[in-house]
Amino acid sequence: MFRSAGRTPDLLPVLSRGKHRSPKQGACFMEFASFLAGEKWSDHPSCTHPVLSALARNVNDCTGDEARKCLTPLIPAVVGLNPAGSRPDALIALRCARIALPVVSVERAHVMAVAVYAAEQELSRLDGRPRGYLSPQSEEALAMAPSSAKWAASFVAQVDAGMHGGRREDSQFRQQVALNVVRSAVPGVRDACVRNPEELMLEMLSGAITDLQALVEVPVQDEVPATAKAEGGLTRGSGDDARRRLHADV
Repeated sequence: MFRSAGRTPDLLPVLSRGKHRSPKQGACFMEFASFLAGEKWSDHPSCTHPVLSALARNVNDCTGDEARKCLTPLIPAVVGLNPAGSRPDALIALRCARIALPVVSVERAHVMAVAVYAAEQELSRLDGRPRGYLSPQSEEALAMAPSSAKWAASFVAQVDAGMHGGRREDSQFRQQVALNVVRSAVPGVRDACVRNPEELMLEMLSGAITDLQALVEVPVQDEVPATAKAEGGLTRGSGDDARRRLHADV
């Protein structure tokens, strides 16, 4: 229960699948986040990065009722977590694709392998690494699905040749790659023939949150200007306030 009055309900909403008209009917992960953030009730709140929000909605809906309870402690962490640029998109897509690639169906594995290459290319562009660079983690994931990796490498080479040296804009990467990866990876893992699909989906979401938190953390210094603390999206206080609201007593 909450100490505050006003429009805040006496009881926390219960996590469940799908959209809900009000907290009394329950809440999906992102509706709960909008509730904690004090925003208008929505499963697309402005407080959270759009691709992370899409990942959270998909994990929420693909997780069973009992396992969904494990998602609740993660909700305060996404409040205010909305760093700018295409790096967050690439990091989320890469994490989801790496986890899904070894376990999903062949058709989805092809998509995940392409996503690994595309996300690594985007990060290489941002970091000034040579084109074609693959991190050890990506090489390991691709090695677990060699036929999909081979197909994806050929496909990416053809796409690159067709672009004639051009590149996607940040918004294009989000729409053409990141969101599609999330929407394919999560149900692909849910339907995979593995013992622990819900653990893998939880790993996607918790890992993506950690990746984005690392982008907005301010290095510890003797003096940090207030303007520097505000750059990059979330300040630590936003998540802390949400956590206090989540665990508050009457």
